Amino acid sequence: MSSRIIPVQPFDYVVFGATGDLTKRKLVPALYHRFVDGQFDEQSHIIGVSRTQLSDEEFRTLVRDSIKQFVEKEYQDKATIDRFVSICSYVANDVSNSENWADLGKVLRDSPKVIRAFYLAIAPDLFGPTCDFISKKKLYRRDARVVIEKPLGHDLESSIAINDEVSKIFKEDQVYRIDHYLGKETVQNLLALRFGNILFEPIWNSAHIDHVQITVAESVGAGTRGYYDESGALRDMVQNHIIQLLCLVAMEPPASDDANALRDEKLKVLRSLKPIIGSEVAKTTVRGQYRGGSVDGNAVAAYQEELPEEKQGSRTETFVAIKAEIENWRWANVPFYIRTGKRLPTRASEIVIQFRNIPHSMFDHAEGAPSANRLVIRIQPDEGVKLFLMIKDPGPGGMRLREVPLNLSFADTFTERTPEAYERLLLDVIRGQQTLFMRRDELEAAWAWVDPIRDAWDAASDAPQNYMAGTWGPTASIALIERDGRTWHEDSN
Repeated sequence: MSSRIIPVQPFDYVVFGATGDLTKRKLVPALYHRFVDGQFDEQSHIIGVSRTQLSDEEFRTLVRDSIKQFVEKEYQDKATIDRFVSICSYVANDVSNSENWADLGKVLRDSPKVIRAFYLAIAPDLFGPTCDFISKKKLYRRDARVVIEKPLGHDLESSIAINDEVSKIFKEDQVYRIDHYLGKETVQNLLALRFGNILFEPIWNSAHIDHVQITVAESVGAGTRGYYDESGALRDMVQNHIIQLLCLVAMEPPASDDANALRDEKLKVLRSLKPIIGSEVAKTTVRGQYRGGSVDGNAVAAYQEELPEEKQGSRTETFVAIKAEIENWRWANVPFYIRTGKRLPTRASEIVIQFRNIPHSMFDHAEGAPSANRLVIRIQPDEGVKLFLMIKDPGPGGMRLREVPLNLSFADTFTERTPEAYERLLLDVIRGQQTLFMRRDELEAAWAWVDPIRDAWDAASDAPQNYMAGTWGPTASIALIERDGRTWHEDSN
């Protein structure tokens, strides 16, 4: 079945930070693909804004270069690219300076039929001043939307400060806090899997589930990204991406698909997370930092060697493993093991629902013991869902038990191109659909859970444990789960 393309209302999309890496790699390709699929046309405008002095034509050249570099060759039709770049224009403007804002006002249309959206692909300390100037320069409308990228602070206090600045101008229903993980098809399919089928929900609880694993592994290193050394894996991945995945796994069924109905249930999960404080931090968390090693057969440097001289000796973690618990009826005594890191053996993001063993086995004389069922939701790459079941190995000669997966591969099942996360999220902003965006109270509840872990690490005398690039992190992360009699899932099927 082919997907149904629903056109959106004409819009003016203002992208602050238009010459930056995010715009080049993600935003331009995403908007281009939506244009190719006919979700919007020449009635919409894309306005790039940054400090760099460029003409419209020079900006359009950058847009063409972005498409050439980051869009698959089969979608690079010259006539379509020409049409797309024709709706792109540019305004040179330092967002922290009161000058040149009038130039932006001249290209924005004032029709109520044209949606106005501001994408702030800029440093978080500029969110407040930019929103303030949008208001002072009379570019604000009550129906306008503003999209803000992470990092939304480095702790609860700074997150509150940033959101306070934005909320002086934009109301909560106008603010779209983007987490691209929530736009991934497999993540959304977790909702369909749980709440669109009667099969799983009756057993989606502590009576039938032994534990849950969430892994977000990256084979790339941190490189020379200055931001990463200021944040580390806990702030960069756990506080937003992984906690959001945990919420989708653990939340109660929403009453409807209304954005706030879903986000209310996620908030309940966040507020039910057992605090990890004091001595519990050392027992239930592991942090690591990669040293030199080999990934995909290529020698790679240690994290410390990638840093500039003034950063040498950094204690920033590039790996985190945590045993989390949710204190409510559904999940009592069900641990959630989460891990994420850079320079791991492979790039993979997955959720594993490990069910309990059968209460009694009738197969006393069978070859092979029954294994507990597992549901594996693969977010990237090779998106899909696997349900591991026990079957009899075919053939005569007695009962031979074997574990095999029922495998739903998105690539095999859906032959059409799967849109990238930013494609859905950028157009959801235009639709006014906030389901896949974080609400402020969600964000602050996540920081409230993460901050005590960060504070305990900062106060500790020990540095992150070293692990060799190309391995699955420090040995302590293996001990974290194995001392509970469990093992990290590694799918070789």
